[in-house]
Amino acid sequence: MLLKKLSLCLALTIVLSGCTSRVNIKGNKAEPYKPTVPTNSGTKPGKDGPMSKPTNVTIAPSYPMLPDHFIPNKKPFTPVEVSNYLELQTKNISWSWKYSPKSNAALLLKYHGYAFGDTTSKVIYLTFDEGYENGYTASILDTLKANNVQAAFFVTDPYITGAFNGMKNLDLLKRMSNEGHLICNHSVHHMSMSSFIDETKFDQELIGVQSRLDNIPGLKMAKFFRPPMGDFSELSLYYTQKLGYKSIFFSLAYNDWDPKNQPDPVMAKQTLLKDTQPGMICLLHPEGKTNASILDALIKEWTSLGYQFKSLNELP
Repeated sequence: MLLKKLSLCLALTIVLSGCTSRVNIKGNKAEPYKPTVPTNSGTKPGKDGPMSKPTNVTIAPSYPMLPDHFIPNKKPFTPVEVSNYLELQTKNISWSWKYSPKSNAALLLKYHGYAFGDTTSKVIYLTFDEGYENGYTASILDTLKANNVQAAFFVTDPYITGAFNGMKNLDLLKRMSNEGHLICNHSVHHMSMSSFIDETKFDQELIGVQSRLDNIPGLKMAKFFRPPMGDFSELSLYYTQKLGYKSIFFSLAYNDWDPKNQPDPVMAKQTLLKDTQPGMICLLHPEGKTNASILDALIKEWTSLGYQFKSLNELP
């Protein structure tokens, strides 16, 4: 009898321990994605890069059963404090898809900025910049789901409120969340963040997007910020981390943002594979047809080369 009770206790312990690696928010269920029939709105791509310029109630998010590292803000940090932040450099630093991140590595490290993740392992952090919808995000989400890959989507305020061919982007945002992706901050107006010297005006660019998303039931902004056009300064990095955000740049990207001038799919795939390296943060734009068409083959090729995909919440 005693042996039987011990066996029962052991079995119960194993079952309970297996439950701790999953998230269970009482009373909330992740709604299944229901596609609707897909008016163009939002800002448009411009000559300066990926994009041109274009309620305070907190609602508990509704997450699916996911591993802990997909839950936003799992790893908070202590912001750097500066006695006189107005003495920080305001000179604009441009970051582009051709740029080597090494020269500003110390600056990024000081203010919780990233261009790389874990460079000791074959890992890829896959990210997408969503300034506006152009009809390809659903296909990209299909591919990510089929390959069991979680990514991060950086959204602007016009994206959250926008629509494409009669389908609100809100449906896509809910699907992103329900399928384990991070929804991150790309500012309200997609302007150069180094141009904001006044702290209040700077904060409005991030808080505006965050408030808009957080006030939608079931959605929650992850505390990662990608500066529009890659523009930043020491002061903008300081302001960003003061709001609790990590600045996310990239170590792999290419000229993919203009829907009217899309790169050849074969050449695009070759370019990305050639420049792949351990720990890279990869930036792709979902507005163009090329990325949607090559993503499945690209993910499979990366996987065959021994790469794994990680969430930004797993950054070292």
